Amino acid sequence: MKLLLTALVFLISISESNAQSNNIKLPFILQNEQKLATYKQLYKNKNKNAVREVDLLIAEANKALTSGPYSVTFQKRKLPPGGDIHDYMSQAPYWWPDSSKPDGKPYIRKDGRINPERDLSKDRGQMVYMSSNARQLALAYYFTGNEQYVKKAADLLRVWFIDTATRMNPNLNFGQYIPGINDGRGIGIIETVGLTNIPDALAMMQQSKYLTANFVTGIKQWFNQYIEWLINNKNGKEERSQINNHGTYYDMQLADFALFIGDKALAQKVIKEQTIARIDQQLTVDGAQPLELVRTKSWGYSIMNLVGWCKLAVIADKISIDLWNTTTVDGKGIRRVFEWFTPYVLKEKTWKYEQIEPFSYDNILTIYSLANSKYANAFETVLNKYPETKNEKAWW
Repeated sequence: MKLLLTALVFLISISESNAQSNNIKLPFILQNEQKLATYKQLYKNKNKNAVREVDLLIAEANKALTSGPYSVTFQKRKLPPGGDIHDYMSQAPYWWPDSSKPDGKPYIRKDGRINPERDLSKDRGQMVYMSSNARQLALAYYFTGNEQYVKKAADLLRVWFIDTATRMNPNLNFGQYIPGINDGRGIGIIETVGLTNIPDALAMMQQSKYLTANFVTGIKQWFNQYIEWLINNKNGKEERSQINNHGTYYDMQLADFALFIGDKALAQKVIKEQTIARIDQQLTVDGAQPLELVRTKSWGYSIMNLVGWCKLAVIADKISIDLWNTTTVDGKGIRRVFEWFTPYVLKEKTWKYEQIEPFSYDNILTIYSLANSKYANAFETVLNKYPETKNEKAWW
C-alpha cells in the first residue's frame, strides 16, 4: 500500500501542460501530466485501486488543511550569524560533541548516526512540512477539484516564498553548520531537495482561481534568486563539486528549478556539462556505486542516489536528452546500476556492505517500475516477485 502511494506521488515522468483558463501555463517536471490524467479518469470511473490510493492522498491532504503555516521565522531557537531571522539555518546531522574537549568543540563526525541536537534547529522541519503538505494538497485538488486544497496550499506557499514578514531568504548560507568548525557548508543544499515538489504542485493547481499570475510570478522570482545563489555562492560551488549523492542532487535541483522558471538552456547545460560527467565518477562498469557503498547506511544511500539519477533522467527527457541510455565508453550507466541491484532486490544475494538501519524496499521497487518501462521490460522478474509493483503500470 505504501509503495503504491509513494509511486503515485513521486515517479511519474513527463509531458507538456495544457493551456488553462486563467492563462497560467506551468510545466509538469517530475510528474507526468498524461499519466496523472489517466489515473484521474480511473478514479472517476471508481476503479478499485485508484479509489483506494486517491482516498489515502485525500486523507493526508485533509490533515494538511489544519496544519501550518510554516516559516524559517517561526520556532527559531537562535539567530544565524548576521542576525537575519529570514536566513535558513540547520545543524549537521552526523556531527557530535567531542567528549575529550571541555565544550565538545570542534564536533566530530559519526557517519549515519544522527545527533538529536539537529532537531533543535527547526528550519529544516518547517521546510519539509511546507513542501510535503503543498504536494499533498495539490494532488488532492488535482483529483477532486476541491478549491479548499488550493486555498490552503497557496497560503503555505505565500508565507514561505512571498510575504516579507515570513519569507525565507533564497540562500543556504547556514545549512548544516558544524559547531566549532563552520557556520554552514555546501552539503546543506541537499536539504532543499523537497522544494522540487513545488513546481509540480503548482502545475497540478494551475486551473484554480486561487493561483493568480502575480502569485506564480512571485514564487518564480524566489526560485530565480535561489538559482543565482546556487550557481555563484561558494557553498553552491562546493556542493556542485561533490562527486557522490550530493553532486547528483545538486544537479537535480538546479535543473528542476531551471525548467520551472523557463530557463531550458540552463537545464540542458547542467545535464550535459555536469551530470553526464558524474556517470564515470560515481559508477563502476558493473553498476556499483562505491561512494555510497562505503557509508554506514550503504543500502539507503545507494538507493537514494539511484533515485536522484532517475529524477535527473526524467528531467533530461523534458529537454531531449536520453540520460537513461547515456553511457561511458566502457558501458557505465543507469541501466547497469539496476542490473547490479537486481540480485539483491530478488534476495538472490546477501547485502555484504554496512547498513546500520533496517532495509527498506519501497523506493527501490518504485524506481524499478520506472526502469522496467524505460528498458523494454528488462526488469520484469523484479515486478513479478513484488506483485504490488505491477499495479504501477495502471498510471506509469
